[in-house]
Amino acid sequence: MLGALLLAAGRSERTRGLVTSMPLTRSVVDRFVAGDDLEAAVGAVRELAGAGLRVTLDHLGEDTRDAAQAEATRDAYLRMFEAFERYGLADGADASVKLSALGQALPGELAVDHAREICAAAGRAGMTVTLDMEDHTTVDSTLETLGKLRSDFPWVGVAVQAMLRRSEGDLRDLVGEGSRVRLVKGAYAEPGSVAFQGRHEVDRAYVRALRMLMEGDGYPMVASHDPRIIDIALALAVGRSASSYEFQMLYGIRAAEQRRLAQDHRMRVYVPYGADWYGYFMRRLAERPANLAFFLRSFVSR
Repeated sequence: MLGALLLAAGRSERTRGLVTSMPLTRSVVDRFVAGDDLEAAVGAVRELAGAGLRVTLDHLGEDTRDAAQAEATRDAYLRMFEAFERYGLADGADASVKLSALGQALPGELAVDHAREICAAAGRAGMTVTLDMEDHTTVDSTLETLGKLRSDFPWVGVAVQAMLRRSEGDLRDLVGEGSRVRLVKGAYAEPGSVAFQGRHEVDRAYVRALRMLMEGDGYPMVASHDPRIIDIALALAVGRSASSYEFQMLYGIRAAEQRRLAQDHRMRVYVPYGADWYGYFMRRLAERPANLAFFLRSFVSR
């Protein structure tokens, strides 16, 4: 119930104004967001790379209905690739892209065209791109765009949300050789008609999907902070080479575990940056009670 309320607050402009105007919010946001600009993101990535961690960069923003804003988001990614190549950080790095921030809701092929430009620039820099998956209404459009992009950029990956009832069916088309899939539990408020609701139901769905990926010929990206899920993934990965899958966690969450896993496995950190952090921040609070407790303690301790 609390998680649903926080996700609803994440869509409220009134709550956005209240939360973003609180002076104390910034110190808490800094735990989960690398900074407001590219310079801050580069600093965070250098620190992570020094600890043997790979990264995927997300320039924050979503649900744009403005063509100029969609173009600005595209340009932000192009600047990111230039900077990463210039600073020697591009090798093995990835960019996470929300199609809704590129104009997915606008008429025509605007988001697809922007995504193509992003993928071309990423390829030139020696980086890859993974399409984030958003709420269930965008899944068909995202998978359609994935198909278009992979005709020219076969290394483009996609996130799949285990909580969606349709995901096992979608995975049947995504477990082939060369396919990169980031498996997440899901962080959007979805109706029971399209998504599993209980924690145990979602966990079981995640394990079923994980088994499909590990038994397939693609490249599974296990995005989870759950110790049980990580143990199951390691068991299912027996027989696979260490370079044929990876773990992923969010910036600011279980940092010590990230470094521990990086000693023997590929470990990638999802690094968000940018001024439009509100929606991402609220989803992080909704996902784990510990995150919300951390947020509330920051007010009490001041």
